[in-house]
Amino acid sequence: MQPSHPAAARLDLIDALRGFAIVSIMLLHNIEHFDLYFSPQGLPAWLKALDGVAWDSAFFLFGGKSYAIFALLFGLTFHLQYHAREQRGEDFRPRFAWRMVLLLGFGLLNSMFYHGDILSIYAVLGLVLIPVARLPNRVTLALAGLLLLQPGAWLELAAALPQPAAKLPDPASWAYFGRANEYLAHGSAAQVWWGNLTNGKAGVLRWSWENGRLFQIPALFMLGMLAGRTGRFVESAANLRFWRRALGIAALLFVPLWLAKGQLSGWFAAEGLRRPLDVMLSSWSNLALMVILVSGFTLLYQGGAGSRVLGMLRPLGRMSLTSYVSQSVIGTSIYYGFGLGLYRYTDTLTCLAIGTGLALLQGRFSAWWLARHPQGPLEALWHRATWFTPLRSRAYR
Repeated sequence: MQPSHPAAARLDLIDALRGFAIVSIMLLHNIEHFDLYFSPQGLPAWLKALDGVAWDSAFFLFGGKSYAIFALLFGLTFHLQYHAREQRGEDFRPRFAWRMVLLLGFGLLNSMFYHGDILSIYAVLGLVLIPVARLPNRVTLALAGLLLLQPGAWLELAAALPQPAAKLPDPASWAYFGRANEYLAHGSAAQVWWGNLTNGKAGVLRWSWENGRLFQIPALFMLGMLAGRTGRFVESAANLRFWRRALGIAALLFVPLWLAKGQLSGWFAAEGLRRPLDVMLSSWSNLALMVILVSGFTLLYQGGAGSRVLGMLRPLGRMSLTSYVSQSVIGTSIYYGFGLGLYRYTDTLTCLAIGTGLALLQGRFSAWWLARHPQGPLEALWHRATWFTPLRSRAYR
């Protein structure tokens, strides 16, 4: 393993970037009514057109990218914690395994409200970092690259080659999400919570497999860990050059990948070929655009031009666990049938306005809380449960 670049345990850039991911996730979840898809009737044609532009723009920019940024930073955070304990002569890996058990608990709590929760998936897949924590950089990069190639989709493509024109059944996740619509729209809070933990969670896991997320997420964890090892988010002239190159290469790759994805239906009539190819191209184009977003954000932040504005996202990033869980509780109470039921009345632009307002409120609350406490409420609970620190203790490791 190469020695880590000297850096503070907490980088302001990382907090701001994590805050950016939280805000973009908030906006997407709102326009989706937290997976309760419904279009209000009677909207004028001009508003439908604007809604379509807003929807397509939001998903183009953030769909499949926000969670990827979150995953990248998850791996980076693991490295910072691992390295800090390593310098004390301790092995962080057993503690990290316990930490993932705790994260699974937070994820299951969050899943009661929003079945699309990613915390529980991260908690399980995060265990992959334990065996790779001491592997050389080149080996870790090779493993991440293999996973990013989407081996599951390649196997599906190979299986389809003998009879590519055979009709495929609908993805298994569709049936689960179809059942979810009923209790999300009309069920009581208890029915929603139980349905999300059973039917909804099963559907999300199947959807994650069908769309290659179960390969991409651990790969991003590893890439984040490597970024931590090599100090890529530390401000330096060398790193600014690295991020400029990353931005340029990702932009060159994104354009043909995105265009190819849009042409798949014209190139391949056989669904058996088209479906796994779509998974590959979607995964790769989303990854390329994620790199563009991370590189651009980093260059703006470290270049000084945007650090003041982007720095306003730091409190949200420092309280990302609290922010992520609270947005699920608040958002589902706004849109689902057991709450205000606003899914029936809110179009995309209205949901964007609601999501923006909630993000601003979360940002203000996070800044207020952190001015009085060293960590967010759920972050403090997670930390204390990780290290078995008494509730009144102010000592942070």
